Amino acid sequence: MSGGFEVNFDGLVGPTYHYGGLSYGNIASKKHSGQISNPKQAALQGLEKMKFLHDLGLKQAFLPPQQRPDLRYLNALGYSGQLKKIIEKIAKEDMGFLSACFSASNMWTANAATISPSKDCENGKIHITPANLATQLHRSMEKDWTSRLLKSVFSDLTIFQHHVALPSERYFSDEGAANHIRLCRDYDSEGIEVFVFGQDNHSKLPATKYPIRQSLQASECIARSHQLNRDRTLFVQQNPEAINAGVFHNDVISVGNLNVFFYHEKAFVETQKAVSAIRKTFEDHCQAHLYLIEVKENHVSLADAVASYLFNSQLISVTDEKMALICPSDCENFSHIKDLLNEILEKDNPIQEVHYVNVRQSMQNGGGPACLRLRVVLNDRQLVGCHSGVLFDEIVYDKLKMWVKQYYRDKLHLDDLADPKLWEENCQAFSVLSDVLKLEPSLYNSY
Repeated sequence: MSGGFEVNFDGLVGPTYHYGGLSYGNIASKKHSGQISNPKQAALQGLEKMKFLHDLGLKQAFLPPQQRPDLRYLNALGYSGQLKKIIEKIAKEDMGFLSACFSASNMWTANAATISPSKDCENGKIHITPANLATQLHRSMEKDWTSRLLKSVFSDLTIFQHHVALPSERYFSDEGAANHIRLCRDYDSEGIEVFVFGQDNHSKLPATKYPIRQSLQASECIARSHQLNRDRTLFVQQNPEAINAGVFHNDVISVGNLNVFFYHEKAFVETQKAVSAIRKTFEDHCQAHLYLIEVKENHVSLADAVASYLFNSQLISVTDEKMALICPSDCENFSHIKDLLNEILEKDNPIQEVHYVNVRQSMQNGGGPACLRLRVVLNDRQLVGCHSGVLFDEIVYDKLKMWVKQYYRDKLHLDDLADPKLWEENCQAFSVLSDVLKLEPSLYNSY
């Protein structure tokens, strides 16, 4: 492989993982609202995915879960006193808000931040901007803790440059890497960065029945802050028809890696024009051929793309010449999608393997394999600048699996969130996790 490489930072599923149906526009989230979740199984499925990628030879890492509920957040809203009493009060007043307070949605780390590699940034540093997640209450709670975590994990300021999250208002609505694509000749060379937005605040709102999560203005702010070359930066608009079908983030309808771009024909406004611009920019600046793999609506409908999460597969490099698609096992339920994937393997492109992983618990809340990971391009020197406690290996895998089995419940219903024993269990669990990972004590000291 080249001097640079991609590290997958997967989100470790939290112990309060439940089906709250909090994400309007996320069809799976709403469909399973109120059902009984299995946090233990969800976390173990996530760990098995990490181990599978690690065993394939990829560099794998993870981001730990956030502590829920966040007492500082509740104090800022006027709740005071013992957390037990606060939880009891909220449970009597508003179970929907209690669900939001216990959300484990930071496990989908594709929404955690936008990260630009050092090769793309003018000052030669890796730039990191945590997402404000302003359109969803339960997710907007995450940004401050995420910012602290990212500064702890990527702590060497000679390598990493951290930016504050954008203002928490819809004008600057930002949902992180789920709406960001990077294409390049190899990981050690300068690439092009594609920002996908749903709304330009200076234009008429498109007609969508579901919320638009990313604004053009937010994407432009991040590109400026990251010191990206404007000639190598593109801004492409989501197709309102896709949003109405449940494509709340771009990573539900397209995925790119190195010189391969896999997308649905209805992914963007004027998809052909958008993709032509991406191809021209890539070939002009990266001096390489871009493989375009388009899926037609009459082959895979938008509805089936959302139901299967085909495009939320991870597209990874196994070697310099070979890529693999890591698909959710749900894709196997659609014979025409399996046929399509087999056809891709037979055509002239770097994708030579397809693997199916079981992340069913996550899928039932609307998050597939790609939602669960944040991609970070590093080299050996930059990797040394990361906190070693979050780097995945066999020893860490065994420790995390034991931790999950000891502290996670195998059944969790919305009503269980009012049980004071739940947060007591969480306090103990996070205290142990902090010691295992050697994280900054301040990350888990809000109680």
